[in-house]
Amino acid sequence: MTFPIDLSEYTPLKFTLTQEGMSAEQRATLEKNISIVRDSIVFFTALANTKGLGGHTGGAFDIVPELLIVDGFMKGSDSCYPVYFDEAGHRVAIQYIMAVLNGYAAPESLLHYREFNQGLYGHPERNEKDGVFFSSGRLGHLWSYVNGIAEANPGKTVFMFGSDGSQQEGDDAEAARYAVARNLNVKLLIDDNDVTIAGHPTEYMKGYDVVKTLGGHGLGISDCAGEDIDALFTHIQKAIATAGPIAVVAKRLMAVGIDGIEGLPKGHDVIPVPMAIDYLKGRAQDAAVAILSQEVEKKEKTEYLGSTPETGKNRDDFGKVICELLGDVEDPAASVLVVDSDLEGSCGLHHIRKNVPQVYVHGGIMERNNFSVAAGFGATPGKQGIFGTFAAFQEMVISEITMARLNQANVLAHFSHSGVDDMADNTCHFGINNFFADNGLAEHDNTRLYFPADPLQLKAVLNKVFHDSGLRFVFSTRSATPFILDEAGNKLYEDYSFTPDKDEVIREGDQGYIVSYGEMLYRCLDVVERLKQEGINVGLINKPVLNVVDEEMVAKLGNSPFVLVVETQNAKTGLGSRYGSWLLERGFAPGYGYMGTWKDGAGGLSEQIPYQGMSGADIREKVMALMK
Repeated sequence: MTFPIDLSEYTPLKFTLTQEGMSAEQRATLEKNISIVRDSIVFFTALANTKGLGGHTGGAFDIVPELLIVDGFMKGSDSCYPVYFDEAGHRVAIQYIMAVLNGYAAPESLLHYREFNQGLYGHPERNEKDGVFFSSGRLGHLWSYVNGIAEANPGKTVFMFGSDGSQQEGDDAEAARYAVARNLNVKLLIDDNDVTIAGHPTEYMKGYDVVKTLGGHGLGISDCAGEDIDALFTHIQKAIATAGPIAVVAKRLMAVGIDGIEGLPKGHDVIPVPMAIDYLKGRAQDAAVAILSQEVEKKEKTEYLGSTPETGKNRDDFGKVICELLGDVEDPAASVLVVDSDLEGSCGLHHIRKNVPQVYVHGGIMERNNFSVAAGFGATPGKQGIFGTFAAFQEMVISEITMARLNQANVLAHFSHSGVDDMADNTCHFGINNFFADNGLAEHDNTRLYFPADPLQLKAVLNKVFHDSGLRFVFSTRSATPFILDEAGNKLYEDYSFTPDKDEVIREGDQGYIVSYGEMLYRCLDVVERLKQEGINVGLINKPVLNVVDEEMVAKLGNSPFVLVVETQNAKTGLGSRYGSWLLERGFAPGYGYMGTWKDGAGGLSEQIPYQGMSGADIREKVMALMK
């Protein structure tokens, strides 16, 4: 398939540092370039959507004018550091189209955006050979790094593209103060579109103004209409000509000009395919429309023995179950505070906002603050803070977790997107260090890490631990999971009462045991069931409470021929790195092995787990090796 938008019509521009405006010819060329790049972004992000891969259209679409102007200055002067550093990782589509336009990749590579093993992930990951010169990591993590680039290149002007969402992170406040104190020649281009994933900052964060905030740190500030390319050019040129840290704030609607997503939070994510088709039709991009209109071949569903074809999403059901529990509380707002970090739809907290709004707070993109607010609210007996974000971002609140523990706070924290399953955003969004939350001293510690296997077990767990004191961490995956079946073919957790701190026998076995949990449990159950068909009697244990030793179960497994721990947590920090020690400390020495995430991601969705060497065939192979 040929890339359907003619990129040969794109003409690179070169601007001198002293020119205060564009010539008529340069302006016309810039306008045409903007159209080509924006049409391309709409097309290939929508194409990813036809494959179920997501793709994040709006942010990348937004910043095309300022990025192309900056590109012109980079090409016109060696004094401009030639990297488009961007702290908003979901705008990565513009990095890939620029890599193509700069000759690092073929246009057809864009047809494989976010696909497995294609290198076009949902966030930039440094790969200079293919034209990506930095890894963006998580929001608010890049500016300080860019300050370091400026320190290492004192004669250069270094650019960073930001947003009013990214700038909510506390890290950026520290970076701003450092840049001013050191008078670094860092130039920020801020897309101020008043949109984040779950709302509009002007509505949920009264008083926040990115211009005033950055100005208060001492940066030079100018702002203009982002779609006025003449004004934008002038402001950028003046910023370059002025020594020290300067921010140019471009004000515009999100995804301006695209009906259906313009100015809306849903513009942050991938554009719906019908809207992309309508937009591209209006742009006379008929070849692109034809590709998006094709029927997509549906993938065959994998059949897993021991679980249902029906699936559910724990991350969404978390909010539904909390709503049910709050229904039994007489005055919920007096005893419960739910603090969201702009990921309500991903963590199920939007159900709470809709059904019990009096307890809900849209806390913005400020994970450290929001966790501590939940902890402060829950520091009084009888009160409880509830917090939610991605598991990858748990690493950002480790210090706050320690402080919450020292203050004897009651926090129920939901970390969705744990593990690697369905993680097209790739390595920086892997939630693989969940055990970092278990960082308290053993004395008096009642911290618990819960990872239910399916929505029915999630409900049972929350029903049991909702009113418990201390820190409770509930983990879920981005992916849906099937329901675990018992040996009679019934849903195992249908009529079930969760027993705290106890491991569970899913299948008995006399030739060894697999220990697993979460989204790997049903995969391991499939392996166990298929082995039983071959006459190999391996058992399966579910460990829904990750960080507590079940002495009875350790003794049971310790007297078996082998133990294999299977999880998608980091092989260096997960359950597998602990369980062998638990066995040895108690005098048991069965054959032992563990499987976990151990290498960088490769994009795609369900492909991530097999890529880590944890397919059903891989698990079976490990079992057979342990049985020798």
